[in-house]
Amino acid sequence: MSQVPMVFGAEITLPAIGFGTGGIQGYAGVEALIQAFELGYRLIDSAVNYENEGTVGRAVRRSSVPREEIIVTSKLPGRHHAYDEALATIEESLFRTGLDYLDLYLIHWPLPRLDRYVEAWQALITARDRGLVRAIGVSNFLSSHIDRLIEETGVSPAVNQVELHPFFPQAEQRAYNADRGIVTQAWCPIGRAGDLLSHPLLGAIGERYGVSRAQVILRWHLQLGVVPIPKSSSPERQYENLDLFGFDLTDDEMTEITALGRPDGRLFGLDPATHEEF
Repeated sequence: MSQVPMVFGAEITLPAIGFGTGGIQGYAGVEALIQAFELGYRLIDSAVNYENEGTVGRAVRRSSVPREEIIVTSKLPGRHHAYDEALATIEESLFRTGLDYLDLYLIHWPLPRLDRYVEAWQALITARDRGLVRAIGVSNFLSSHIDRLIEETGVSPAVNQVELHPFFPQAEQRAYNADRGIVTQAWCPIGRAGDLLSHPLLGAIGERYGVSRAQVILRWHLQLGVVPIPKSSSPERQYENLDLFGFDLTDDEMTEITALGRPDGRLFGLDPATHEEF
């Protein structure tokens, strides 16, 4: 497997592709993660609500890859946006992983009706200043939410992780993030529902290069400057998702894939302006 290139933001440098862990738990999850490390993954995405921080930490500790080479991410759930609760939750994330620090910690959803995400952000700043986490960011935040964080705290997120795939390419959000040096990460990068993976355009492009539809989609992310976070417990699929650096999509192919975007492209209708996940 070739070396994975890096994506540079104003506050953080990340591997160009990460590994999602939603649904990966227990001993089987530990083995899946160790396999992922051996294949070359170095960016691991977890969350308190995934209930697998212990699995992630155990895999990191058991892996032959040095700890400093692995970027471990977790996320703060909506039920703990209050400052003291948020700080304690981050501490508990550390305890569950058994690690001395986490590399990246995100607010999972803004929950604007609750209106405590600035308070939660202040707790993440404190955690970073105390050395509990190396970098802090957000997930599913709209530009207006990030503007408010910056205005009220003076601290910009290192990362904004959002739903992003060819049916929902998020051009405006990507541009906003890029203008501020915020790295855009993509959850659900190849789709978990709908007909994205069966789209004939992706099949035709894949045939030209001898790659799968999923590889075409992930390569599209990379060429947009987005860090996709696919997940798989299958070693074969893990390898395929990482094997993206032997071909380049043309400008026309990039444009055709982006043109698949739809006004209603969100796969699950999870609008950050209204969605509440505690």
